[in-house]
Amino acid sequence: MKHSTSPSKPAVIEKKYLVPFILITSLFALWGFANDITNPMVAAFQTIMEIPVSEAALVQFAFYGGYGTMAIPAALFVRRFSYKKGILLGLALYAIGAFLFIPAAQFEQFTFFLLSLYILTFGLAFLETTANPYIISMGDEATSTRRLNFAQSFNPMGSLLGMTVASNYVLTSLDSEKRDAAGNLIFHSLGEAEKAVIRTHDLEIIRNPYVIIGGVVLLVFVIIALTKMPRTQSAEAKNIRAIDSARRLLRNHNYREGVLTQFFYVAAQIMCWTFIIQYAENIGIPKAVGQRWNILAMSLFLTSRFISTYLMKYLRPSSMLTLFAAGAMTTTLGVIFIGGMTGLYCLVATSVFMSLMFPTIYGIALKGLGDDSTLGAAGLVMAIVGGALMPPLQGAIIDLGTIAWLPAVNASFVLPFICFTVICIYGLRTNRRRIMG
Repeated sequence: MKHSTSPSKPAVIEKKYLVPFILITSLFALWGFANDITNPMVAAFQTIMEIPVSEAALVQFAFYGGYGTMAIPAALFVRRFSYKKGILLGLALYAIGAFLFIPAAQFEQFTFFLLSLYILTFGLAFLETTANPYIISMGDEATSTRRLNFAQSFNPMGSLLGMTVASNYVLTSLDSEKRDAAGNLIFHSLGEAEKAVIRTHDLEIIRNPYVIIGGVVLLVFVIIALTKMPRTQSAEAKNIRAIDSARRLLRNHNYREGVLTQFFYVAAQIMCWTFIIQYAENIGIPKAVGQRWNILAMSLFLTSRFISTYLMKYLRPSSMLTLFAAGAMTTTLGVIFIGGMTGLYCLVATSVFMSLMFPTIYGIALKGLGDDSTLGAAGLVMAIVGGALMPPLQGAIIDLGTIAWLPAVNASFVLPFICFTVICIYGLRTNRRRIMG
């Protein structure tokens, strides 16, 4: 099971790629911020707009639907032009979507916010489709999964910042979150005129961090535009027809199963991090405090990702994926059947096991694809649409109130459990292929 640690082993990051690696890795934090400041917005819009959980979860449908829409166009753009131009276009779309929160807050239309998020994630689709294979291509293929895991380790830093802003600024500043002495929301008992004033104030609170991150994204755009970026082998493979790449990818069992697995992983991640607030509320914890549990989960996720990246020096990525998926299945069973504070602890602990899944599935699926990796990456980014489709389904389950003897919010975590089971099977299958091969 152990790999050799001989001195001739290729470096994870070669010196000639150090500056481009740092710049591209900074993008992982940028989309991490957008991902995780948005998750608690489901709960915030649910109260402010007075809509059911299933409708509020359309925030995730718009957000991750943008990935599904733009991943293939992004890959074709990168094949036609270059990784650098793909990144610049992604940053521009990210900034446009963020700045659209200004008119969205002004018109106070939920659909306008959804449209802004949809366009913002066009940019994220460009960035993820481009940055992941670009990082993989910056060095020897033997170290590509470790290199991608290391770069992805900076994604939770952006996520943590997004969660902190959501918890300490957005959720705590919402007037619609004020409660009476018994802990019940008072917003729903107010008159329409009072609600309108509070709604205007709260939508401006939601708008502000997106406008600020839009400015940061523009600054990064200028820095990368002025920096000379390396042209790697895959970036120059412009003469390969996309249809030929697609046929080869469809015939590749490892890749095909990887895309399906990534769909279920992203769905599980988004469900665990979005509905932790509803899970906490069900045991009497307010939204802002519930979001702090989310921050703890992300801190454990970040720490575990660095540790698991190091352990990959000794263990096969597919073996670690299998073990971590089995761990996530176990904690999710605790979320469903134990409940209470212990169930919340299990939900937080699930993030430890999720930490290596995205980049590891990504790296395994793209292994050996060579010049097909750009289009292959698009398929994996499209799989992020799992985060759009399954959260509304979980929201609909939560709206039921109770299922048999369980609170519906507990029972709804059967969906992440199914997702982790799929990931565990993929880990077993890829590990077996490696042993047999």
